[in-house]
Amino acid sequence: MSLTDISAPAGRAAIPGPATPYQGDIARYWDTEARPVNLRLGDVDGLYHHHYGIGEIDEAAVGDPEDSEREKKVIAELHRLESAQTDVLLDNLGAITAGQTLVDAGCGRGGSMVMAHQRFGARVEGVTLSAKQAEFGNRRARELGIDASVRAQVCNMLKMPFETGSVAASWNNESSMYVDLDDLFAEHSRILEVGGRYVTITGCWNPKYGQPSKWVSQINAHFECNIHSRREYLRAMADNRLVPQAVIDLTPATLPYWELRATSSLVTGIEEAFISSYKDGSFQYVLIAADRV
Repeated sequence: MSLTDISAPAGRAAIPGPATPYQGDIARYWDTEARPVNLRLGDVDGLYHHHYGIGEIDEAAVGDPEDSEREKKVIAELHRLESAQTDVLLDNLGAITAGQTLVDAGCGRGGSMVMAHQRFGARVEGVTLSAKQAEFGNRRARELGIDASVRAQVCNMLKMPFETGSVAASWNNESSMYVDLDDLFAEHSRILEVGGRYVTITGCWNPKYGQPSKWVSQINAHFECNIHSRREYLRAMADNRLVPQAVIDLTPATLPYWELRATSSLVTGIEEAFISSYKDGSFQYVLIAADRV
């Protein structure tokens, strides 16, 4: 796939064009997205995520249902679980040093990049199809004084602007359902150094269910994505020199997040599909960590 430059107004850099009409649709989707569930949770501490949470609910922190401050406390708790999810991803990156480069493919507004830099001191490069997300993430990096080490840029994750073998670790945090997995893992395999670590956390449909369930179809339609099966992830990794070191089922750990979110003012209408598909086994939330060989 090739990238083309799109002319921009004076004073603004040209941005690489999406490689397919579908990717153009996704770029427009995220350029116009402003869901309260993403923004209000990020406002808690300035870490803006575009993924879901894991872990048990701290009932004491949430408070009594009659508490006038309960909604505010629920939002803070949902955000805590989001950041806990990122911590688990970072736990699986292995030994990272400050001199290395990490890549967040599908970086959203940059919350995971900030957390990675704060933990490791490494340089973190993010890529997204959304100019709006990249601008938001870069503004936050400047506000935090870490823009020399944390940067988001607009590009296609299937053709990233990094030298072959130059990256110590890379990840997709709930962003791999927007691309073909063979193309995605070929590109991660290219940019990773030998021995480098790749991690994904993703929702995937369960091959043992037989086919994607009606709930999975609803999730696809809601987010304009194409959820892959767990089997497809493992097969595509094997075909692209990525050898799984850990496959962790996070489904039980993410269900409390969804059940709490369904009680909040931030509902988007997709909560039932996630809860029902997790409970009937047709959908799973997994972490896969693989090494480049």
